[in-house]
Amino acid sequence: MASMSFSSIFTNNCRNLGGGGPISLLRTLASTHVSSCFKKNHSNNVVVYLCSNKRAFAFQSSKQQVVTHSHTAAAVTATASSVNGYPEYHRLLPCPAQNGPPRIEHLVVSEEGPVLEYICKALDLPALFVADLIHFGAVHCALVCPKPPSTATPEQIRIFKEVTAPSVVKKRASVKGKTIREAQKTFRITRVDQFVEAGTYLRVHVHPKRFPRCYEIDWKSRIIAVTESYVILDKPAGTSVGGTSDNIEESCATFATRALELTDPLYTTHQIDNCTEGCVVLARTKEYCSVFHGKIREKKVKKLYLALAASPLPVGLITHYMRPVNIAPRLVSEDFVKGWQLCQLEVLECKEVLWPDSSVEEIYRVEDCGWPSKDYAYECKINLLTGRTHQIRAQLAACGAPIVGDSMYMPAAIAEMSSPGLNPYGNRKKQYATEDDKEMAITEWISQHGKEPSVAVGLQACQISWDDGEHFYEAGSPWWRCKKV
Repeated sequence: MASMSFSSIFTNNCRNLGGGGPISLLRTLASTHVSSCFKKNHSNNVVVYLCSNKRAFAFQSSKQQVVTHSHTAAAVTATASSVNGYPEYHRLLPCPAQNGPPRIEHLVVSEEGPVLEYICKALDLPALFVADLIHFGAVHCALVCPKPPSTATPEQIRIFKEVTAPSVVKKRASVKGKTIREAQKTFRITRVDQFVEAGTYLRVHVHPKRFPRCYEIDWKSRIIAVTESYVILDKPAGTSVGGTSDNIEESCATFATRALELTDPLYTTHQIDNCTEGCVVLARTKEYCSVFHGKIREKKVKKLYLALAASPLPVGLITHYMRPVNIAPRLVSEDFVKGWQLCQLEVLECKEVLWPDSSVEEIYRVEDCGWPSKDYAYECKINLLTGRTHQIRAQLAACGAPIVGDSMYMPAAIAEMSSPGLNPYGNRKKQYATEDDKEMAITEWISQHGKEPSVAVGLQACQISWDDGEHFYEAGSPWWRCKKV
């Protein structure tokens, strides 16, 4: 996993995952995985540490520092608040119905010791809450921290220089023989008692992205098939296949493992977007995970999708080129651009259907993105020939047929309809006098896109097969075919 820049905390946008309806708590985090690290102080009923106190320094950690940024106090909603606008931290379960603003802290350890103790002291967080973060996979470390951003204070820079000076680093046996790139590679912290040495970089996702839909699903009913090597899951929309960089607990792999009462965890073999539902292959062993990855590389895996588009699409091959930038929105061009990735899909059929009933959209929390006509939609069967992130969503929007409920790409498609030529990569693109003019146009085009959908869009991975159809599986009916409620 690539290391996150220190400057990310200054630029992170608020994330939302729409909730709704009661959330039945399937399980609570047991405190036994941290019990050996603490003892109770009976005189004042607080948790104290068995280990000796050490110090940790935060480059962007203290409440006094973070509260000055716009995405903090005003956006945090909580029944009880501590100082400086942060919510009062207790445990990560039960899961909130909606995500709060992100909070990412970057720490540099000054003295060796247990990781949990450093984080508790540096960020003034309860021990059980930090233990929950580690259990969720929300804490990462690297042997050597990245350079602080230009916005770092003189004190932060002083601390950075102190703990990463060559004379200090060269004495660390753990760093010897490694390149700077290798030493800055981040790894997930998996144990509350993990030992960290001075100079270690810690990244703590204090507000991990949450997935309340995980607690609303009857996961056993979503299992399509179970074999010795793999499990086929009909993934529900609003969930992550294998988790995120800050949350591996609330994932399809984790909840499917529990639903099947498996001893060993299921492994992710491929991804589909959080807002997409449908067929996903989860490996039962690391060995089969590698085998399936090989089949994907050798193009032995065939995926068919059902897309509910807002406008009709012609049957046949659609080709675009995707900008190789690993952030959303994904930009695609109809013309070849050097260095951009080939995107191809084949529309096998396209039929007119009624636009989903509003009551059905409400149940699946499908967003109203402002499409002008909502009488008819168009259900398209698509053969995905290249598997790029957001590919179907970006390509269909570029064709003027965005997917129903796609709050990221539909607003841009509407903007292009209103102002033809706004898309600098579309078939009606303008000619720009200078490169600066074009860059400004690209920035403007990106701004026309919206946020990531909260739960569901009109997209389903309806079929998956491999080895020339020897293994063939289909998902159930997509949400938009549900009867009116």
